[in-house]
Amino acid sequence: MSTLPTPFLSPEQYLALERKAQTKSEYYQGETFAMAGGSATHSQLAVALASLLRERRPKDRCRIYNSDMRVRISPTGLYTYPDVTAVCGPPVFHENDTLLNPGLIAEILSPSTADYDRGLKFDQYRSLDSLRQYLIVWQDRIQVHLHTRQTDGWLLTTWDKPDDTVRLTALPVEFTLAELYQDVLPFDDQALQTLR
Repeated sequence: MSTLPTPFLSPEQYLALERKAQTKSEYYQGETFAMAGGSATHSQLAVALASLLRERRPKDRCRIYNSDMRVRISPTGLYTYPDVTAVCGPPVFHENDTLLNPGLIAEILSPSTADYDRGLKFDQYRSLDSLRQYLIVWQDRIQVHLHTRQTDGWLLTTWDKPDDTVRLTALPVEFTLAELYQDVLPFDDQALQTLR
């Protein structure tokens, strides 16, 4: 049984359809890709991260967005919905609903998207001149990776202990992994051993 080919969509056609859609889809090179719902843990981590960033950000100049904010990666043409996005300074929008200049993008890893989030998606994200940091949060263990733009590439920093402090220079904000994971994973010694 053959399948019908997916019709090519222009960015304008995608945006017109997406603004009416009941569910979100990413767009890349003329194709749309439906976004699956996340797990309870994924949702809790996204809320915890957004809350920590919002609570500790410089309130006069930084804005935090959840996964409802569409982001356009202009150099590659990707339209996507990161789990958490932040902008310090004036946000720049395309038609008032698509962010163009995130300074920080964060993704909560899901088993089905982990390779994409850490590979091709990061390749596309880092093509944005505005992006200063890319934060990756694991949901199945206590672990966070932070990619920070340097003059000669990207620096990777990893944290994996509850008392480790994540320092985000793009906002600037600091928080411990215990604060991020406090409502998600138990922190007794036995539970921690099973996560490592």
